[in-house]
Amino acid sequence: MTVFRDGSKERLHGHNFTLAIECELADATLDHMVDFTALKAALAELCGEWKEHLLLAAANPHLEIARDDGAELEFSLCGKRYVVPRDEVLLLPCDNVTVEALASLAADRLRRSLSPMLLAAGVRAIEVTVEETPGQGGSTWLPVQL
Repeated sequence: MTVFRDGSKERLHGHNFTLAIECELADATLDHMVDFTALKAALAELCGEWKEHLLLAAANPHLEIARDDGAELEFSLCGKRYVVPRDEVLLLPCDNVTVEALASLAADRLRRSLSPMLLAAGVRAIEVTVEETPGQGGSTWLPVQL
């Protein structure tokens, strides 16, 4: 449910997002091969966590958590009340659930978890793209060094 500046929002609906990662290389020599197995595993882990969950932006000013008892999450978003099973919701550290915000979260997480391997391979930066549909998405570019 993307929230808009005026405090309105989209209706509750689902997406099948696609995530992709690109590496900016210092060089493409044998000594600097990128371990794509590790990249794929990190992407798969992240996708597995987000898959089939209601993603909520915990820092959204229009989100009010009324109750979080471990079994259910009761919240209001833009004035509409929801009660959902707690294990089906992820509160993400962002202010909106958009492809841009998801790309930023994913890029930061992948950079932190893969930084030693990426630095050893001479990767200068990563770019993570999240698409709602082919050709419609958002990207974040981050240098590998924190």
